[in-house]
Amino acid sequence: MDAHKQAFIEEAYELLAELERSLLELEDNPGDMAMVGQVFRAMHTIKGSGAMFGFEDIAAFTHNVENVFDQVRSGTIPVTRELVNLTLTARDHIRELLDASVSGKTVNESRGVDIVLALNRLVPLENGGIPQGGKGEEKKPAPDMVTYRIRFKPHQDLLAHGTNPVLLLSELRDLGDCAVTAHTENIPVLEDMDPEGLYIFWDAVLTTDKGLNAVRDVFIFVEDDADITIETILDEDDFTSAEMPRPKLGEILLKHGDISGEALHQALGSQKRIGEILVEEKIASRASVTAALTEQNQIRKRLEQRGESAAQISSVRVPSEKLDHLVDLVGELVTVQARLSQKAAKQGDPDLVAIAEDVESLTSGLRDNAMSIRMLQIGTTFATFKRLVRDLSGELGKRIELTTAGGETELDKTVIDQLKDPLVHIIRNAVDHAIEKPEERLAAGKDATGTIQLSAEHSGAHVLIRIRDDGKGLDPQVIRKKAVEKGLIPADADLEENEIQNLIFAPGFSTAAAITDLSGRGVGMDVVKKSIENLRGAIDLVSRKGEGTTITLKLPLTLAIIDGLLVQIGEGFFVLPLSSVEECVELTESQRKSSKNGNILNIRGDIVPYVRLRDEYDIRNKPPALEHVVIMETFGKRVGFVVDRVIGGHQTVIKNLGGAFRDAKDISGATILGDGTVALIIDVNKIME
Repeated sequence: MDAHKQAFIEEAYELLAELERSLLELEDNPGDMAMVGQVFRAMHTIKGSGAMFGFEDIAAFTHNVENVFDQVRSGTIPVTRELVNLTLTARDHIRELLDASVSGKTVNESRGVDIVLALNRLVPLENGGIPQGGKGEEKKPAPDMVTYRIRFKPHQDLLAHGTNPVLLLSELRDLGDCAVTAHTENIPVLEDMDPEGLYIFWDAVLTTDKGLNAVRDVFIFVEDDADITIETILDEDDFTSAEMPRPKLGEILLKHGDISGEALHQALGSQKRIGEILVEEKIASRASVTAALTEQNQIRKRLEQRGESAAQISSVRVPSEKLDHLVDLVGELVTVQARLSQKAAKQGDPDLVAIAEDVESLTSGLRDNAMSIRMLQIGTTFATFKRLVRDLSGELGKRIELTTAGGETELDKTVIDQLKDPLVHIIRNAVDHAIEKPEERLAAGKDATGTIQLSAEHSGAHVLIRIRDDGKGLDPQVIRKKAVEKGLIPADADLEENEIQNLIFAPGFSTAAAITDLSGRGVGMDVVKKSIENLRGAIDLVSRKGEGTTITLKLPLTLAIIDGLLVQIGEGFFVLPLSSVEECVELTESQRKSSKNGNILNIRGDIVPYVRLRDEYDIRNKPPALEHVVIMETFGKRVGFVVDRVIGGHQTVIKNLGGAFRDAKDISGATILGDGTVALIIDVNKIME
């Protein structure tokens, strides 16, 4: 039972995230009944599963919200901003109840009562009036009767999951005039039968005024465990037709795929009834013919129109801890494979070399597959910020629209989890500082509604996330003045405009005139910078006064295994991230002397500065006569890193250094080479700072 409860909690969190997205889309498209159905089904699932696994408080509260959206589905209640606001608040309360079930904390029950009362005030009274003096509405006409054909074909293991299909069929009969036919032709002989297997499937013809959603809701908990087809045979609009066709038995069987056209043509040559012929010739089963006759009788009363199929979803839920453990094991396998390859190369045994190559190929495939399992689309994270912008802009009296692009871009789950807080800081700053109020924007010749664009795209082994706004931009003079006041730069400092703008990332820097709930305390952008650097990423800012600001985050695809360039300095080995390497060139002693210790190179007419890592790490033994320079791109500029020797590419399994080396600011981790030697992974961004 504990495992089932945990599964419910995980599913409920996912449903609540989906519910928030659906509600925000519904606010933009109030007439989208498909979105209304999504909201209702999410509530229905949370309520039903919650009651099943002992979460009575969640089930009871959600039931009230579900009732309101049931009336929205029927057209009794319109979708308004007030309804969306209340439902979002209800969604937050359900999440609090879920959190409390995990942490054991108490929840303010009066808040839930207030939400239910507010929702009930939106529900019209039975006589058509609306509470508290609202305008009355005309009484709704009786709902239309619709005839459906349902094929319910459970998977063989349905009974093992604890589901009784007979109860579902009984629930279907409660919706209206329903005729059910059982198909038994798939039942095997006794010795081949699994006693826990289910070999029967059913056809039902249902005439009801409850609507398609009510029919789907019957099967909502078995969608993954059965093939369910729901077809609309006839609705009221078809009775406006001047001529009502009478469907024939053979046509129905042919349409359902129970017989072929050729078999039907042959059977029609006989004088017997078509149903008898098909059964006698063993072309169709008696159950199929009975089901078709049942449908024919219903259609004689009503007219066939169109069909819809229930979507099938198949997935496996795996705890993230298991994925993390899998990636750790793959990392260890990569290290062992490197040892095997090195040993095979030294011994020169062709058979051993062939085995090592096969193991390397399999390990590479396993590594890529394991990493892809941990990759998630970043669009899920983007969607959570729409609510944030909506609520904050309402508090500040601003009109702001958030647009997203590249939501299908995939990123490691660990990176996504640690990325949310920095993005929250950036977006809150954009809402509070960047986007002006409507009257200010109109006075500046802009549209009254401001825009924040959130986008993502792949760039090699990195993902670029851009947050762009069309607000007032950064004023370099204001930033410079504030930086001088805080002692961050001297008054006579000669800085370019971009360098001045990047001062906002300094600790304690803020241009806010007053402290508010959102900003002004001097924390935020420096936290963002540190968080991105902890992810081995980089942050860049470009702003134009009066036009807007663009912040670009450059993040690695994964934090577990990277492709590195292995180099040697003195007796030590180091790894540089291969994704940022552009080329490697030689550095002779004469070149060093010609630059007069200026640490610059002329590479095909391009002046490139370089850093001697030997000096950076105080390695004092004699350098080789011919050194190598690894040219890398960092912060949008080309920079060289001088090493003694470039060894080559290396699959780098990243290991943490531990607390004893926490002050090694320009080392981001370590890896183990094939011979057991430890190589340090260099953080080139920290060195550049």
